[in-house]
Amino acid sequence: MSAAPASPPAQPARKEPGFVEFVCLIALMMALNALAIDSMLPALPHIGADLNVATDNDRQWVVTAYLLGFGGAQLFYGPLADRFGRKPVLLFGVGVYVVFSLLATLAPTFDMLILARIGQGLGSACTRVLAVSIVRDRYEGRTMARVMSFSFLVFLGVPILAPSLGQLIMLVGPWRWIFAGLGLIGVGLIVWASLRLPETLKPEDRLPIRVKRLTSAYRTALTDRTAVGYTLAMTAITGALFGFINSSQQIFSDVFDAEAAFPAVFALIAGGIAVASIVNARLVVRLGSRKISHTALIGFTAISAIHAAVAISGHESIWTFAVLQTLTMFCFGLIAGNFGAMAMETMGHIAGTAASIQGFVSTIFGSLLGFAVGQQFNGTTVPMVLGFTVFGLIALAWVLFAERGRLFRSHHAPGATAH
Repeated sequence: MSAAPASPPAQPARKEPGFVEFVCLIALMMALNALAIDSMLPALPHIGADLNVATDNDRQWVVTAYLLGFGGAQLFYGPLADRFGRKPVLLFGVGVYVVFSLLATLAPTFDMLILARIGQGLGSACTRVLAVSIVRDRYEGRTMARVMSFSFLVFLGVPILAPSLGQLIMLVGPWRWIFAGLGLIGVGLIVWASLRLPETLKPEDRLPIRVKRLTSAYRTALTDRTAVGYTLAMTAITGALFGFINSSQQIFSDVFDAEAAFPAVFALIAGGIAVASIVNARLVVRLGSRKISHTALIGFTAISAIHAAVAISGHESIWTFAVLQTLTMFCFGLIAGNFGAMAMETMGHIAGTAASIQGFVSTIFGSLLGFAVGQQFNGTTVPMVLGFTVFGLIALAWVLFAERGRLFRSHHAPGATAH
């Protein structure tokens, strides 16, 4: 009697990334976007000179074009990731980012660079949608909050260091090396995710792409009073942030004649957001998101108005700018996360779709508002700080709309805890 054939040896299960590695991978996904915005700010004058940009303000398209691509694509990555899984959509999106980073590196004209920047944004938008989705798939409750907190701390450091990184690269090479570096980071993320990130969406949880379901979800997200009010308030505040990013390099170069100090002061101002995020995490459970964010919005608008008065009166200096802008951004850091959370309060049943459309609205229209402010640059800080004041007042109006005219009150959404 012949012996039964031996069964093939069992393949060892691939070990999934541990907690620390997983946090670092998510943090890199989140950081990809901030690097793509802030690292080339010191390079804008060199880009304009090399590609024959006639007007200094036109260089701001390098930032705005990326933001438009980044905002627009968010509508699509959520449904795609729910249908096809997180990992293939992540690899596809970052692959698009890498391809357009290469095109930006080689761009022969300013128009080609702008098209490449739009493509970079279209690709990297996947990371905004998927970072939270992947964490939610793998963890829940306090562990999920812990992962996001650690990842966010790493993410907060990127805007602080990115301009210095860009300036450091230009000490050893041309501005094109910044885009090449962004592409290499994207390649690194693809390799890392390919080898170590498992698919986190279970097959039974995949959702078909149905136009009727998506249309219904979009309609809900765009008609709920709380969601709409806080989304549009966040759009106005985001417009102020992008107005600062668009104008910042020109302000340090043309207003203060202190281009070398730009990375350090930018880091100080961005640090205001980072410190505020840490403070908010410690206080929000005790005080509630409404008390903190509404107070911060009033502070944001008041400090911006004071800054506008200083600038209009001719008393602006690099020191007044640094101090007042850091205080303003500290308030921004207390606003942003809380407004985002409150916009999602009643969206639990359509969380992914709602997050996509809210990200689309706040990024697209916020970038256009910020671009409009940046285009008013006239050799002073007045247009930017007036923009901050106006956007603060607009945001306050939308918050009053969302809250039916009452600020600071506790709120109990159905099935939710108080905020």
